[in-house]
Amino acid sequence: MNTLLSSLATGLGQGAVYALIAVSFVIIYRATGVLNFAQPALLILGTFATSVFATQMGVPFFVAVPIAMLVVAALSAGIERVAIRPMVGRPAFSAAIVTVGLFIVLLVVAFRLFDSKPRTVGDPWQLSSVCIGGETTESFGVTGCTGGVQIYENAIARFVISLVVIGVLGWWLTRSRIGLAMRATSLNQETALAQGISVGRMFSISWAIGGGLAALAGALLAANGSVVQATDALFALVALPAIILGGIDSLKGAVVGGLIVGLAMALTKTYQPMFAPWLGTNFDNVVPYLIMIVVLLVRPYGIYGTKEVQRV
Repeated sequence: MNTLLSSLATGLGQGAVYALIAVSFVIIYRATGVLNFAQPALLILGTFATSVFATQMGVPFFVAVPIAMLVVAALSAGIERVAIRPMVGRPAFSAAIVTVGLFIVLLVVAFRLFDSKPRTVGDPWQLSSVCIGGETTESFGVTGCTGGVQIYENAIARFVISLVVIGVLGWWLTRSRIGLAMRATSLNQETALAQGISVGRMFSISWAIGGGLAALAGALLAANGSVVQATDALFALVALPAIILGGIDSLKGAVVGGLIVGLAMALTKTYQPMFAPWLGTNFDNVVPYLIMIVVLLVRPYGIYGTKEVQRV
């Protein structure tokens, strides 16, 4: 039971970060109709920027992360203005292909700017943990838990920070003038223009928010004492099953999908080596895609996705 509870806590922490990445995809998709495949590159750039500010410049972690978010948000808004805005009016597939090219370019830039060296973000949690219902032990500098549930502090921090940020964002989208304008733009761009809303400005804001969220997710993913390389950007693609699972145009679906994916991966990583070792190592990375396929067979538009009605 203790192992199960520990795995659930780890899965919720990881799933909250996947939810954050999924929301960053959905924010851009709802505003522009473009699935931004450049998000993983923005995520790794945010991680590297956090590393530079926190470890090289000595900025405290909780200050370095917001600065990195602002830097990546500005970069993301600039990318939208230069590369995506000219694609307005063209098929969404064409714009998606442009974002694939942007992903490759930004990944190369990440390699060049940061010398392809593994980095850390100087997180404050490392491998610290809390022991619930048991006795804390320490051996060779590693903290353990006897007779209770061991939960790593970074899992708690990931869960709390991610859901607080998503909650504040959801509140802002429903209460602020800009948030309402973004929602109107996502529903119907022509009607929004007729109401005096600057659709181009809404596009830029959505991309800036998406970039900032990706940077935050990158910093949280790296906040476990591990080293990060540019190729780790591919981990962000795990958010794609979460998006499709929850519904590609639903913020609520992105959160639910992210949590489901995180829990499924954590439980598979814990129990699959014991009960199904023949599936091989790293099978937990396959599980999100299997869940996505099963859900799509039952609900092609995802759990909370909007069903399209086509008249013939």
